[in-house]
Amino acid sequence: MIDLNADLGEGFGRWTLTDDDALLSVVTSANVACGFHAGDPSIMRRVCELAAARGVRIGAQVSYRDLAGFGRRSMDVPPGELAAEVAYQIGALEVFARAAGSRVSYVKPHGALYNRTVHDAGQAAAVVAGVRLAAGEAGLPVLGLPGSLLLAAARDAGLEAVPEAFADRAYTPLGTLVPRGGPGAVLDDPDAVVGRAVRMAAEGTVAASDGSAVAVAARSLCLHGDTPGAAGLARRVREALEGAGVRVEAFA
Repeated sequence: MIDLNADLGEGFGRWTLTDDDALLSVVTSANVACGFHAGDPSIMRRVCELAAARGVRIGAQVSYRDLAGFGRRSMDVPPGELAAEVAYQIGALEVFARAAGSRVSYVKPHGALYNRTVHDAGQAAAVVAGVRLAAGEAGLPVLGLPGSLLLAAARDAGLEAVPEAFADRAYTPLGTLVPRGGPGAVLDDPDAVVGRAVRMAAEGTVAASDGSAVAVAARSLCLHGDTPGAAGLARRVREALEGAGVRVEAFA
């Protein structure tokens, strides 16, 4: 069983990047940009309405405040400030999710914040504090890299920690993502992406950049919405997973 998630709502004003309509016909969870790396109120509202109409789970994709850098520049944000900014983003998306008859069901950091919380305990704790601030005692599940300090902080705070894998990103032998900008960091061969997705879901492993097998005990599989041809690739991945006997559905 595997959840398929994609980053959606990544636009601003007249600029659009992700094919939200097409991807929402394939994925089971939508990571919606909340305005800090991409997204604006109109886009957030539209994506929530589309997701709710199609029964797709809505997640808040929170980020550093970095529209110019698309949230992919690491920033030294004080923990209290970061917690408040995470809560702010979740709260903004919750308004549109509820208006569409749904709700925010989980939280996933984006870009530099995601990678920073793999190894930075202070930033990881701040993200979790922001989730608690926005969601209260009920909390929200948090998506992150297996073995990351983010998932450890979420568990320590009593939140559900959901391990995630990436079919279209290269892995180091340590199980972390090869930094963007590095050679081969993003896979552009559709056949390779489909094959990796099936292997991850069915076997729980992936080939690292040095050819070694790395364990990836993932409950959710991410397909980047800004990849050229993302919707068609996502459809191929889902068909291949189901063809291999993997049930595709949102995590409980």
